[in-house]
Amino acid sequence: MNNEKKQVLQLLKTAKGQIDATIRMLEDERYCMDISNQIIASGALLKKANMLLLKQHMEHCVLEAFEHGNDKEKQIKIEEVISILSKIAD
Repeated sequence: MNNEKKQVLQLLKTAKGQIDATIRMLEDERYCMDISNQIIASGALLKKANMLLLKQHMEHCVLEAFEHGNDKEKQIKIEEVISILSKIAD
């Protein structure tokens, strides 16, 4: 596992911990704004993890396809990235 994927894994584990804590806060009927802030913080970690993963994909998988792949492989990589970016934009 490369360094970027290790960072993604750590971010996901941290987000999981935050989500578990947020669930406990909700179960304990804590103040709604505190819970909302925790949800925002968890979302930010997930967004950062996704960006790191996409960066790694572009720098390795997509670059590999453009350096050594045929036109079909290149087109597939472009379509994959466009598909993910459209989901992020929604």
